Amino acid sequence: MVIRTYEDNDEKGWLRCRVLSFLDTAYFDDVRREKENYAHPSVELVAEEGNQIIGIMDIECEQKPNTICSNENIISGMIWHIAVHPDFQRKGVATALLDKAIKYLRDMGIRRIEAWTRDDRWVNSWYESNHFIKKDAYFHVYIEGKEVEGTLKSEVLQLTPVSACAHYIGNNEEILNRFNRVHECSMYELILNHEQHNNH
Repeated sequence: MVIRTYEDNDEKGWLRCRVLSFLDTAYFDDVRREKENYAHPSVELVAEEGNQIIGIMDIECEQKPNTICSNENIISGMIWHIAVHPDFQRKGVATALLDKAIKYLRDMGIRRIEAWTRDDRWVNSWYESNHFIKKDAYFHVYIEGKEVEGTLKSEVLQLTPVSACAHYIGNNEEILNRFNRVHECSMYELILNHEQHNNH
């Protein structure tokens, strides 16, 4: 396995790796048809084996605190994408990508990594095993079918909502129980101090 910087001609393999890796997760319908370009400096890595992209990691980096990430005091990087092809999962690919990314981030002056993820237990466990700390959470609520009634209303004549994805920052169980598809979305952070860097 080789970990290297993403190149433009990797896009098709990058997209394929991402969509396949998400099929059995809470992000199964989060499909991209092209890879975005970032407005800020970034670390964009791929893991490659046998001319196949088997893992990806994109981190967009702040130049001033609180411009991309939520911390007001520490210049941070946001993990926008991390994914491993299902045939290569649980073999250390994601951790190898993180290790490489941390080296680049430290050279760029980044002192904190932020990541948001839904409630797949094994994904959350990966963050925890790599020294990330859970700091915040809210809910992604999908409103579909009969759930729309009494929940969504259009102010545009002849326009009827049939589904929506909403963010819920409360904790009322009665509200959450009204909907079939609800995901807790958790924010994790990793402070890049000297000791943690040496552990990677």
